[in-house]
Amino acid sequence: MSEICKNWSTWLKKTRFSYMDETQVQQTLNWLLSIRNQVLLLADIKAGQKVADFGCGSGLLGFGVLEHYKDSVELIFSDKFQDCLDECKNILSQIETPYNVSFLQSDVSDIKLESNYLDRAMTRSVLVHVKDKQPCFNEFYRVLKPQGYYCAFEPIISENTRYYELVNEAQISDYQDFKLAEKEFMENPNDPLVNFSAQSLDKNLEEAGFSDVLVNVQAVASKYIPTKEAILNWFIAPPAPDQKTMKERFLQYFEEKKVDNFILEVQNALGDTEISVSSNTALIKAIK
Repeated sequence: MSEICKNWSTWLKKTRFSYMDETQVQQTLNWLLSIRNQVLLLADIKAGQKVADFGCGSGLLGFGVLEHYKDSVELIFSDKFQDCLDECKNILSQIETPYNVSFLQSDVSDIKLESNYLDRAMTRSVLVHVKDKQPCFNEFYRVLKPQGYYCAFEPIISENTRYYELVNEAQISDYQDFKLAEKEFMENPNDPLVNFSAQSLDKNLEEAGFSDVLVNVQAVASKYIPTKEAILNWFIAPPAPDQKTMKERFLQYFEEKKVDNFILEVQNALGDTEISVSSNTALIKAIK
């Protein structure tokens, strides 16, 4: 594993932005803050409630709770990975605001909390890293009190713009081969990044027992001009510490020389050229 992606906290801070220039990074951070605020709006947290940020990562949702509610709520930062909890503790050590916080190392498919404990459970881009999602929804339902809310944001990566849609056949050798390969691995039922849709999330929530289920899908369109270096990073930056890069995914179908040539042709086709991409995202609210 490379130094830049040695663990989750490093990936969150560095790797996931490695293909972006400074303007794109700032745009992405602004977008993440907007997402955070939308999740918190759905959660409608009240003073005195018990709230958990599951799969907290670097704590985007949790620190949003502290910013808005300070120590008037009991907040749990929870993550499967200790390095993420350590990162949140480090950030917390720099905050002078009074707070009521605890830390829980726990997998979202087996949450180490008693039943009917929480008023609010929140996640952001967590289920996209879990292959079997139903046990997670079952656990969120179990740890919530009656009338408790589960609120979340998830990217629907399977519906994102794909490489073969950005280029045309005349620009790419073996275009049809790469198109078919990309379609196949972007629809792989065993890949947690792409094995779900808004419809399947809705079904998961209802099967867990939630009522008043809302899965609101938004299409986020953007235009930007990628450099050739940024395009290379599309292929070599892992989407998570435990996930194959796009290059590695293509290497499951073709020899490396052919994949490297494909990457070079994509760089030549799209480098320093304005492109339009679309990403689907889901905002979720469900009541126990």
